[in-house]
Amino acid sequence: MMDEREFEKKYTAAFENLRKKLETLGDEHDFEVEGASGKLEILFEDEEETRFVISPNSPVRQIWISALTTSFKLAWSDAANAFVLDKTGETLDQVMSRILSEKLGTPVSV
Repeated sequence: MMDEREFEKKYTAAFENLRKKLETLGDEHDFEVEGASGKLEILFEDEEETRFVISPNSPVRQIWISALTTSFKLAWSDAANAFVLDKTGETLDQVMSRILSEKLGTPVSV
C-alpha cells in the first residue's frame, strides 16, 4: 500500500484535473462544482437538489464517490496510472462520465 504522502499527491492531482473538467462540463450541462475541505461536490438544480460528492479516504488510500444512491470506491492502479473502480476496471474519469450521463440522460465525456 502506498504511504499517505504519495496518496495525497496522487489524489490531489486527480482532483485538480477532475475539477477543471467538471467546471467546463458544468457550464454545458447546467450543474455547479464546488470544492472545499478536500472534496468535490457536483450540485444539480433539480427538484431533489441532487448532489454528488467525491472525496479522498486516506486511511484506505481510495477516492470515494457518493452518487446515484451508490458509493463508488476507487483505488490507485499503477497499471492504469489512475484511480480505478475495481469492480468494473473503470478509471475515475470513466466512472464520472457514466454517472453524469445516467443522471443527465445525455452522453457526457469527462
